[in-house]
Amino acid sequence: MLLSPEELGAWRGMLRVHSGLTKALDAELVRAHGLPLSSYEVLLFLADAPGGRLRMAELADGVLLSRSGLTRLVDRMEREGLLRRERCADDARGYNAAITAKGRKLFQQARRTHLDGVRERFLRHLSADDLRALAEVWEKVAPGAAS
Repeated sequence: MLLSPEELGAWRGMLRVHSGLTKALDAELVRAHGLPLSSYEVLLFLADAPGGRLRMAELADGVLLSRSGLTRLVDRMEREGLLRRERCADDARGYNAAITAKGRKLFQQARRTHLDGVRERFLRHLSADDLRALAEVWEKVAPGAAS
């Protein structure tokens, strides 16, 4: 069965907005800090994690990358000195990714650029009521994802 006009409008609108925002925010971070949005997200998760470290599997789930995609990204970020891999203390086969001082400094610089971009490109277009309604919608679609 085809989507109704309302369903199609909601679905295509979400895809269009996500794509446009992601491209614009990525370009802005690269231009200002030489940091792609995917790398920013890895640094965000690590900066917010206890001790600045996460298991690679947890990190892959958080940043919505495949494990192989995350491995390639972590390889690059490790070469750049933004994070390091460490063996898990409780699992000799597992690895953690840990943010470095250089990674934390770059993240703090890029965070302001990113948040300003989010406000300018997305949030400023919405009222407080719109924001509450959207938050409720996203919670219905993916419960607990915003936590």
